[in-house]
Amino acid sequence: MLGVLDNFPQTIHRTTCLASLISNRKLQQTLTEALQRLNKESVNMERIADPLMPQCSASFEFGIAETDGFNYLDDEEANRVLKMVQKNPFETMDFFCCLRYHRKHEDKPSPLRFDYYLLRFTFEEKTMDVLVFHERGPRHLSPEDLTDLVVSRINEVSQKKTLRLVGAC
Repeated sequence: MLGVLDNFPQTIHRTTCLASLISNRKLQQTLTEALQRLNKESVNMERIADPLMPQCSASFEFGIAETDGFNYLDDEEANRVLKMVQKNPFETMDFFCCLRYHRKHEDKPSPLRFDYYLLRFTFEEKTMDVLVFHERGPRHLSPEDLTDLVVSRINEVSQKKTLRLVGAC
């Protein structure tokens, strides 16, 4: 089933509860667009976290769950998700996130170890919970920083502050 991973881990490394000012349908469309845009970016780590290594950048690879795997969130897949959301919003949306790090060394990008995360977004009326599981990697970007980045990108895409922190779930 699109949007849900059958065996999402029980161990959660970060849970965040957010209040939403828009409908779940619009929020899911905005979330999909925000993650798709992140897939096309490389971000200086100093802009999104307090990195352990200077001159490090991160690029993202988000994929949406489908039963027991993930589909890369490219234009075609994003359109497919948006059509499904338009018909009937999801209760849960699971995503895979691969963070690929590069550090400049003698003006050449040098690859570093990757981080692998699973993110679960659950939707209720006017709220969204974000659950983050760190699968493996050096955690150059913490689960908290990843959540903060996604929330800030959702707010940027919607052109107004759509989400606000409620607190711990």
